Amino acid sequence: MSLQGKVIIVTGAARGLGREYAESFASQGAKVVAADIMDCGDTLKGIKAEGEGIAVHLDVTDMKSAAAMVSAAVEAFGHVNGLVNNAALYGGLKGGRFEKITEEEWDACMAVNVKGIWNCCKAVIPVMREQQSGSIVNIASLAATYGTPYALHYTTSKAAVIGMTRGLARELGRDGIRVNAVAPSAVITEGTNEFFGEKSEKVLDRVRSDQTIQRNLEPADLVGTVAYLLSEASAFVTGQTISVDGGTVMT
Repeated sequence: MSLQGKVIIVTGAARGLGREYAESFASQGAKVVAADIMDCGDTLKGIKAEGEGIAVHLDVTDMKSAAAMVSAAVEAFGHVNGLVNNAALYGGLKGGRFEKITEEEWDACMAVNVKGIWNCCKAVIPVMREQQSGSIVNIASLAATYGTPYALHYTTSKAAVIGMTRGLARELGRDGIRVNAVAPSAVITEGTNEFFGEKSEKVLDRVRSDQTIQRNLEPADLVGTVAYLLSEASAFVTGQTISVDGGTVMT
């Protein structure tokens, strides 16, 4: 399983999972495009300590911004082999009963978590179609596969990601483009701590107790699965959602 020489875009790369992916892929020989609405300066330092990469500003809700990201990747490296759609609205959301979710927060969640992936796919697919190759990995969530309550906006958005993954995989197979998703349980990141706030420890304890593997998920635990889906080792895998949840949901 090798990422050597592959050009991989990682969205939401300024911190948390995105930063972990970006730096880890660079250490495996990939050329990484770190994209985020926040500054990716620290991530870029980590990438360059391991290999090659660039940082670009990205607002996933803006199609022009997504197109500019892909153009920057092609200008820097000549092509794009992989896209990891990691950017999501999570830490800034408020949990609670579904009827208490505001219309504004619902719309913001869908704009980032669903439309954002749609925009980034629309931007990168023409490049991959011309190459007749490429791998897209969408980051879904245990929230969708489990049916997490009290976060219906987030749960629904991640269920949409799984549906989009399957539909795109069927559309793009003949173009040599694979589309898969990864559904992690609650990961120990800044976003998780922000979303659950003072309840973080209690929630993480509950998540761990539901798992077969009795420890909480760290960002590094996801790298291998995502790298596999980006590599030629998964050349005949598409339309799948792989749960990385310690054995919580078994299908």
